[in-house]
Amino acid sequence: MPKVLVTGSAGFIGFHVSSKLLALGYQVVGVDNLNEYYDVSLKKARTAVLERHASFDFRLIDISNREGVEHLFHEIEFDYVINLAAQAGVRYSIENPHTYVESNIVGFLNVLEGCRHSRVKHLVYASSSSVYGANQMMPFSNHHHVDHPLALYAATKRANELMAHSYSVLYKLPTTGLRFFSAYGPFGRPDMALFIFTKSIIEGTPIHVFNEGKMKRDFTFIDDLVECVVRLVPKIAQPSADWSAVKPDPATSFAPYRIYNVGNNSTIELMRYIELIEEKLGKKAIKKLMPMQEGDVPEALANVDDLMNEINFRPSTPIEQGVGKFIDWYIDYYNIKL
Repeated sequence: MPKVLVTGSAGFIGFHVSSKLLALGYQVVGVDNLNEYYDVSLKKARTAVLERHASFDFRLIDISNREGVEHLFHEIEFDYVINLAAQAGVRYSIENPHTYVESNIVGFLNVLEGCRHSRVKHLVYASSSSVYGANQMMPFSNHHHVDHPLALYAATKRANELMAHSYSVLYKLPTTGLRFFSAYGPFGRPDMALFIFTKSIIEGTPIHVFNEGKMKRDFTFIDDLVECVVRLVPKIAQPSADWSAVKPDPATSFAPYRIYNVGNNSTIELMRYIELIEEKLGKKAIKKLMPMQEGDVPEALANVDDLMNEINFRPSTPIEQGVGKFIDWYIDYYNIKL
């Protein structure tokens, strides 16, 4: 089976993508720096699960370390690369901008260079729905222009898409960027809303409800997101025969380059999201209504038509089911007695 490099393998999405690839028989090399952005023990627990597989090889590497990445690509010949390593979080980027440039820009450049020099068949990388920024035309389409980011995190993800395009043009490196919409599920990140709300409701502490709960999000269950990623890996990006330089399509190119949205194609209001958690836990939240945060957007909804046409699959897990699965995992993982 092909050999795949998954960067950010100890992260939420990286862990689940690696698990799926291993189940399908791929050989997976996982890279992560195990940074302290959130609880390192959770990252180590994910890695321990992956290391039960004989076909998994973990490397403690920071992708912003040029020499470390170069050595890895010289040592191992990868068929595919899935870049999921990044400094995440819109709000954190306002307070720690340099961290985002080091990981999301410098780190991604190192991955691109590794792919270029080792002739990787296909680079699939994580972008974000946050690139849509000030755009309010719903649903968000990968064919929309996205030139007005509202936070540095979004700007770095848009930069990744532009960097990838340049390598697709200059070096014929096939690249596919995936704009993830609000991923959630078991083993999720502690800085995400579902994790924070569940923990606070169980502990009886207040939750901050931004924009007074009027936010709308397109939540994507992790199993659906992973299915999209693994189906796209062997779907090597190709040049678009009908791409026009007069009316350029941002989602395609004359080079082997593609951009897709990965979302559930449905929204739920934040207040209803909280209600679902309350219903599952049998306990009410203590809500503290807050204004909109800087860098955030009131609504996000994905158009996934291109994704469906390419892989004959679209995310569709009902939010009630997905929230329930996360809470079941949370209660079991932290050994909580309700």
